[in-house]
Amino acid sequence: MSLRARQKIRAPRRGFAASGTDGFESNWKDLSSSLTRIHTKDASDLSFEQLYRNSYNIVLIQRGDDLYERTKQLEKEWLCNEVKKRVVAGISPALLLSKEIVDMQDQATERRAAGEKFLTALKEAWEDHQLCMQMITDVLMYMDRIVVGRKVSIYSAAMALFRDHVLRSSIQSGEETTVADVLKSTVLFMIQLERSGHMVDRPLIRHCIYMLEGLYETEAEEESSRLYLTLFEPDFLKTSTAFYQAEGKRLLETVDAATFCGVAFDRIAEEKERCLYTISHLSEPKIKDVLDNELIRNNLAEVINFEGTGVRVMLDHDRIDTLSKVYALSARVDPKKPHLTSAIQKRVVEMGREINAASTAFSQASMASKSIGTDAGQKKDKDKEKEKEKEKEKPVNQLTTSAIKWVDDILALKKKFDDIWRGAFQSDQVLQSAITASFSDFINSTPRSSEFLSLFFDENLKKGIKGKTETEVDTLLDSGITLLRYIKDKDLFEAYYKKHLSRRLLMKRSVSMDAERQMISKMKMEVGNQFTQRLEAMFRDMTISEDLTSSYKQHVQRMGDPDQKRLDLDINVLTSTMWPMEIMTSTRDGQVELPCIFPKEVEIVKQSFEKFYLSKHSGRKLSWQPSMGTADIRATFQKPNGKTQRHELNVSTYAMVVLLLFNDVPTGESLTYDEIQARTRIPDNDLIRNLQSLAVAPKTRVLKKDPMSKDVKPTDKFYFNNDFQSPFLKVRIGVVSGSGNKVENQDQRKETEKKMSEERGASIEAAIVRIMKQRKKLVHSNLISEVLGQLSTRFVPDVNMVKRRIESLIDREYLERIAEEPPTYGYVA
Repeated sequence: MSLRARQKIRAPRRGFAASGTDGFESNWKDLSSSLTRIHTKDASDLSFEQLYRNSYNIVLIQRGDDLYERTKQLEKEWLCNEVKKRVVAGISPALLLSKEIVDMQDQATERRAAGEKFLTALKEAWEDHQLCMQMITDVLMYMDRIVVGRKVSIYSAAMALFRDHVLRSSIQSGEETTVADVLKSTVLFMIQLERSGHMVDRPLIRHCIYMLEGLYETEAEEESSRLYLTLFEPDFLKTSTAFYQAEGKRLLETVDAATFCGVAFDRIAEEKERCLYTISHLSEPKIKDVLDNELIRNNLAEVINFEGTGVRVMLDHDRIDTLSKVYALSARVDPKKPHLTSAIQKRVVEMGREINAASTAFSQASMASKSIGTDAGQKKDKDKEKEKEKEKEKPVNQLTTSAIKWVDDILALKKKFDDIWRGAFQSDQVLQSAITASFSDFINSTPRSSEFLSLFFDENLKKGIKGKTETEVDTLLDSGITLLRYIKDKDLFEAYYKKHLSRRLLMKRSVSMDAERQMISKMKMEVGNQFTQRLEAMFRDMTISEDLTSSYKQHVQRMGDPDQKRLDLDINVLTSTMWPMEIMTSTRDGQVELPCIFPKEVEIVKQSFEKFYLSKHSGRKLSWQPSMGTADIRATFQKPNGKTQRHELNVSTYAMVVLLLFNDVPTGESLTYDEIQARTRIPDNDLIRNLQSLAVAPKTRVLKKDPMSKDVKPTDKFYFNNDFQSPFLKVRIGVVSGSGNKVENQDQRKETEKKMSEERGASIEAAIVRIMKQRKKLVHSNLISEVLGQLSTRFVPDVNMVKRRIESLIDREYLERIAEEPPTYGYVA
C-alpha cells in the first residue's frame, strides 16, 4: 500500500453508497482483507482512497459501531494467532529457570543472550503493531471522527488489545507466567547484570520500556495508570532496594570509608544515567530515595565512624576531597547532617582537650621542676643556690609561654577547621554552628582561658607585631578576636586585659599605639561599646596626661627654675574607677599602706605638681602609685684607677627611691634592709623584689649585698657597688618576678575570682533593678530568665547567685514580694 502525504479527503457523493442490506458486509469484506494484507506487509498495491471510501460508506449507512467492533475483533485475532506466537517463540528456557541474578559467567552470558533475543522479538512485534495501526487508523479516520465521542480511538483500542492479548497472555496453556512477567524479569536481570559490571544493550531495553510507558491500565489513559508504573516500576524498586541493602552490607565489610563514599557516588551517577538511557526518567526520584535510604542513610553513621578510616582520620589528615564526599552524602539524606555534625564536634572537642591537657601538664611539670630544685639538699651550698635560682625563675617564663602556646595551638586548630569547612563542607552554616559550639565548649572548660587570651594579646602587642605589615597585624588581631567570641566569661577577660593593658601603657611597652587602638575598636565591634568603655577611658587618661605633662613643663618654665638639677617629670593621672584595682588601691591584704617617703628632691617636684594640678581641678584628690612608675637615673661609678664611668639606669620608682638613699651614705658604709624600709616605707614585698633586682641579679648589681644570697632578710646589709660594669651606657633594671605580665599563681587567681564574684554580684543587682524598674511587676521565673539573657554577653550568671541577689534587694527594700502564685516580685519606687 503506497501512502502519500496526508491530504484533505473529499467525502464521496452519498449516492455512491449501496442502499441494500448487504452493503456493510461487502464493504467489510474488502476492508478486512486489506487490513490483513497491511499486517502481512502485502499492501503495496492497495489504494488508500478506495479503502477510505469503504470505511466511509459503512459509516454512512449507520454501521460505524459495527465497523469499530469488527476491526477490534480482527486485531485481536491477529495478535492472538500471529503476534503472540512470534513473541513466545523468542522466549527460551533460560529465561524461565530463575528470576535471580545468575552468578556464573557462562550462565549469565547465556541468559543475557536469551534475554536480548526475547526483547528483540517483543520490540519488533510492538513496533510492527504500532506501524500497522497507524496505517489502519488513517484508513478508518472518518469512523474515528464519528465514533470517538462514544468510544476510544481505534488506535488506543488496538494498543489495549496488545496489552491484553500479548503482554498479559500466558506463554503456554495452563501456565500462569505471562509475556509481561518474562519481560519484567528479563529487564530486571539486565539491570542487575549492568550493576554487577557487565555490558548490556541499553537501547534495546529502552525500546521495550517505551512500550510500557505507552500502554495504560485503563481507557482513560491517566498518567498514574501507565504500565511502566504499575507493572514494572514496583518490582524494579523492590529489587533495587534488596540490591542496595546487600551492597551497603558488603561495602561495610570489605572497604574503607573513602572507598564506600566513592562507590556511593558511582552508584548515584549510574542510576541517574540508567533512568536517562535505559529505563524511564519517571523512576529517577524514586530510585534516588532507594539509594538515599538503603545505601547511604542506613550506613552513613558506620561509615563516618569507621575505625581507622572514618571522619576522625579524615579530619586529622586534612583529606578535603574525601570529607567533601562525606559531606555531600550527609547533606543528600538529611539537611541537619546529624552524624557528620556529631563526629566533627566530638573530634574538635577531643583535639581541644588535648591542647588543654598539654597546657596543664606543662604547668604541672614546671611547678614540679621548681619543687625538685628546692629539694636538692645533697649539693654544696653554692651550687644549691644557683640551681634554686634557675629552677625558680624558669616556671614564670615557662607558664607564660605555655599560656601563649595554648592560644597559638587553638588558633592553628581553628584555621585547620576553617580550611576544612570552606574546602570540604561548602561553608555550611549548620556545621559552622557545630564547630563554633565545640570550640566554645573546650575553650571554656579551662578556667584560665580568659587570662591566656589576654596574655596572648599582651605578648603580641608588646613585641609580637614588631616588623609585621598592617595587614599581618590586622589578621593577628582578628584571630584573637575570634577566640574572644568563644569565651563566655567576657567580663573576666576584660579584667585581665585591663590589667595587662595598664602595664603596657604605664611602662610604655606597647610597640604600636595604633595597634592598641585598633584592638579596642575590634573588641567594640565584637562585644559592644559597654565592654570597651573602661579600656577607652584608660587611653583617654594617657592622652590627657600627655597634655597635662606638657602644660606642667610650660608652667615650670614660666615660673622659673632656681634649681638647675630639677627633676624632669612625666606624669600619668589615672581615673581611679577606670583602671585595675590592684594599680589604684592603697591597701594590701586588707591593710592600709602608708604612703612612700620620697627623697627630698622628688618630694619638691611632687608637691609642685600637686599644687599645679589642684589649681586646675579643685575638689579632686591625687593618690600617688609609685609601684607603677619608672625613672631614669644618671649614676656615676668610681673606678680603682681613679676614673669614673657614668651609666643611665632605667629603674622602677621604688628602685629610684632606694638608690637615691645612697647619695647620703659615705663610701664603704651600708644600709640594712630594716633601715631602707624605715626610710622609704616601701611595702616589704615590693622592697624585696627591687633589692633583688639591684643587688642579686647578675648583670644589674649596682648594689652589693652582705651576705650574698637571693633571699633578703631584715639584717642584710646593702652597699653602693662602685665596681659595677656594663658594656651599655643605658642599663635597664627590671623588677624580679614582677616587671611583666605573667600567669597568675594560685593566690592571685583566688583574689581575681573573689573580685570578679563581687563585680558580678553588682552587675546582677543592676540588671535586676533595671528590669524591675521597667516592668514594675514580674514573675520569679521570668525575672531569672531576663537577667540571664541580659548578662549572657558578658558572663554566664549562676542562678543561685541571681536568687541571692534578689533576696538581698528585697532585704534592702528595692523589691517586694507580692502574694501571688506563681511567686512574683514588685519594684519599690
